[in-house]
Amino acid sequence: MYTETPSLYFRHLSVPVSIEQPEILKKQVLGAIYFSNTNKGELQLNLFPLSSLAKNQRDTWTGKIPILQVITTVDNAFCEIFLSVNNPSLGEKGDISYSHDGKMLFGVFKLPRTTNATNVNSLQSATASAYHQIFTLMDELQYPLTYRFWNYMRDINGMNRGLERYRQFNLGRQEAYRACGRELKSELPAACALGLEETTLSIGFLAGRTRSLAIENPRQISAYEYPDEYGPRSPTFTRGCLLPEEGILFISGTASIVGHQTLHAEDAIAQTRETLANIQAVIDEANSRLNSSCFDSKNILYRVYVRHFSYKSVVEKEMQRILGHEMKAMFVKADICRQDLLLEIEATVCLTSEISD
Repeated sequence: MYTETPSLYFRHLSVPVSIEQPEILKKQVLGAIYFSNTNKGELQLNLFPLSSLAKNQRDTWTGKIPILQVITTVDNAFCEIFLSVNNPSLGEKGDISYSHDGKMLFGVFKLPRTTNATNVNSLQSATASAYHQIFTLMDELQYPLTYRFWNYMRDINGMNRGLERYRQFNLGRQEAYRACGRELKSELPAACALGLEETTLSIGFLAGRTRSLAIENPRQISAYEYPDEYGPRSPTFTRGCLLPEEGILFISGTASIVGHQTLHAEDAIAQTRETLANIQAVIDEANSRLNSSCFDSKNILYRVYVRHFSYKSVVEKEMQRILGHEMKAMFVKADICRQDLLLEIEATVCLTSEISD
């Protein structure tokens, strides 16, 4: 259970606030996810300048601090930062930049833009290669357990030769899991997979050495047990991943699905209600596993992906009606893995979180 001395801290900050953080905090950054309308690189240049690093880090510098940059429509640029109690070591290998501290590993895979990923097999192959690189790195650095994956790709609902690109992604992901001897059920991480207009395949991941608890939702069939109608390979993730010692619950991308079926097609308000009911079910399940009520709506950051940004106002209003006006949610334009889903919400429930405007 949460020790009150965790090794991993989570912060959500707007870009102006993040730039103003003290130097000591910048030196403890394990990695970050950065959402912006443009690819100006201001986060890497301003938040983590090389001059802010300790001398021993500068001397051993082998790459940039891993930052997963998500370029899409948002109201204001923001970043979600993972901090270590130690000064992490940095590195690069293949298409991955990473940082690790002896207990946690944060990495970012970015498919080179020169890679062709337009035919029916290319996304599948690129995904299999990406996950194979990630698992190989985890093995080499001895961080065997995955906690969280963030997956972003272009045209997630696009069809090519009769196969949807999201299903190509699932084929490639599970191919790598099998090839690398990874567990396909009980020890899966939390995850999301979204479509963006201006991106190649980009993956962020958090791994570690302390065993986590996989959390499922009693209102839903486990994603890895979906029937064949959702593709030749099931999605490879669990509904939530609980790190008891860190006081963190990662909730996967969650939508208006009960059992395995989409509910409330074309109704953004009803889909919002159903999605929040699913998130609450995951939180309740996590608390039940801990025999505690430590996780609640007071320490949750919601990241809301909406298919059309015009949905933001009605979704936000419904969330405030259910959760209260103090709820913290960031809205991002993205395509959802099913075409009949208008939104998807993921959440980080953290007893050590800090959310700043």
